[in-house]
Order: sequence, then C-alpha cells, then structure tokens
Amino acid sequence: MHRVQVELGERSYPIDIGPALLQQTDLLLKHYPQVIIISNETVAPLYLEAASRLFANSQVLHFLLPDGEAYKTLEQFGHIQTFLLENRFARDGLLVALGGGVVGDITGFVAATYQRGVDFIQIPTTLLSQVDSSVGGKTAVNHPLGKNMIGAFKQPQQVLIDTDVLSSLPAKEFAAGMAEVVKYALIADPDFFDYLEQQAEAIERLEPTVLGEMIAHCCQMKADIVAADETEQGRRALLNLGHTFGHAIEAWLGYGSWLHGEAVAVGMVMAGQLAHSRGWLSAAELNRIQRLLTRFSLPVAKPEGMSIQDFLPYMKTDKKVRAGKMRFVLPTSFGYSEIIADVDEVELLSVFS
Repeated sequence: MHRVQVELGERSYPIDIGPALLQQTDLLLKHYPQVIIISNETVAPLYLEAASRLFANSQVLHFLLPDGEAYKTLEQFGHIQTFLLENRFARDGLLVALGGGVVGDITGFVAATYQRGVDFIQIPTTLLSQVDSSVGGKTAVNHPLGKNMIGAFKQPQQVLIDTDVLSSLPAKEFAAGMAEVVKYALIADPDFFDYLEQQAEAIERLEPTVLGEMIAHCCQMKADIVAADETEQGRRALLNLGHTFGHAIEAWLGYGSWLHGEAVAVGMVMAGQLAHSRGWLSAAELNRIQRLLTRFSLPVAKPEGMSIQDFLPYMKTDKKVRAGKMRFVLPTSFGYSEIIADVDEVELLSVFS
C-alpha cells in the first residue's frame, strides 16, 4: 500500500492507495454516528455493500444519483440536501463519495454547504477521480454556461483508493483517466512521461504494482501543488493544462457527450499546438504527446464542426480569466508548463483557423 499525505496543517489528510482497501476498516480515521454514502446507479451494485461494511458501527444511509456528467447540477445538489434534511443528518455525521468525479464533486459541494460544513471522505472508483478529482478539495456543479462554475473548496478527511475497482471500469473510462495521468507528466515531470511510454503495456493490463506506482505518483504531485497553493492563486492552475480547451468542448457538445478526460486529451493537444506555434515545442515533441494519448485510446482532434469561434465564449468565462484576459496553461518546453496571459483571439484564430 502507498500512503500520500496532503499537508494542510490541521486539515492535512492521508490518501491510501492499494488493492482491497474496501476490506480494510482499520484505515478509517474516525467513528461517526451517522454515515450517508452518495453513489450512482452504476457504481452502487458493484461496491455499495462493501463500502457500507466499512461503517458497520454507524447508522448508514444511501443516496443514489443517476450516472453521468449531465447530472452534476444544482438540481441534484438540491435533491441531496433535501435527503439530508429529511433524515435529520447532523453536523457530527459523515458524507462518503463513492464513485467517479461527478459523485465526488457534488458530494464535496454538499459537504461544504450543508449546515455550513460537514465532514466527508472520498472513495473514488474511476482512474480519473483516483489521480485527480478526489484529491485537493475542489468541489462544484456545472452550469449550462460553464463547467464547475458553482462550487467551493472543501478538503476531505481522507481518500481511500482501492485499485481493485479499476478491473470493473469500462475501457473508455480508464482511457479518460489516463488523460489526467499524462497531464501530470506534461506540467512538471518529463521523466514520468518516459515512464508512461515504457509501461504502457503494463498499464493497459492493469498490472497492480505499476498501477499503484502510477496513481501514487500522480497523487503526490497533486498533493505537493495543493499544499503550496490550496485555493489556486498561482501554481495550482497548472493542473488545468488542457482544461480551458477541454471544458469548452464539454460545454459546446453538452455535458456527457464526451467524457471529461477525452476533452482534456484534445485540450492538451491544442495547448501543445499553440506552444508549437510559439516555438516552445518541436514538431517531434508534439507528435510524441499525440502518440501517447492515441496509445491510450484518447482522441487528439477537436469535435467535427467545432471552430475556434465556438471555443471563445466558454474560454472568456473560464475561471482562470483575470481582468478580462484569457489565461492558458501551455507547455513552455517538453514536460514543463506555465500559465500564459498574453494569448489573444488573433493568435488563437491564426493557429486554429
């Protein structure tokens, strides 16, 4: 088992990573009299019973969301709040997010706001949520005009990552998670990119040792960034590599049409193309990025029919916008990225026309 610590003073918490963690009740840090597990209709038949057994000495209730990004909404957020109130859920209770990024994000947002804040833990069941969204305390729901625009920072009490659950993950969902894994290599770790190329076959086979190493490495990178910049005033924005373009794709298509990781993969390629136009990435380096994403069955081209003009309205409401100026995370060399504030519409149109 790997353990990564997110260092945030009194709000620090562990991320435990390994096989069969859903059978290890001794990992829980605290007893709660009442526990409400929030999951979805796909994950619950597979893992809800095992997760419930972790809290055998508590009163355990369940709330199931429909499955999919289309349900990460204020409406579903309200349904959960009503359920908590109807069941007299108190401040000394615990919310548990059992699922992927949608379940984790909406559960965290509920935890941040119900009675002005209650404890929650993350039990992520997709690769994307294991390496990214379950760590760091970003919680939110979507709005038709922008992804993750309504939310709060709320750190979990702990994160339990059972790598065995990935065996039930559809191949397309696993590929979407690999987009976020590749992202870590491109923002600050070219050696990790080499590792992913070398271990691609073992990753695809879900080889336990390699999976554990890979997930722990991503979690450690994110933990270090979050500890230095919890509320994204600077360095944490690097974790949005590919997301400015990717979020626009998701919103334009309609949430749920593409998986988040698929959109991020294309977003990273577009960021790479912009970096190449500035002379920061060579054609060979850009092709190397595209090859690795393609190896993990991810798209590398924007949706058919979507022009750069379609991207712009969403980019202008991106959370990284400052003083009306769009900001992008771009590779400034292979395996290193920076936040760039001088990209304008003219440059975007010239690169992507």
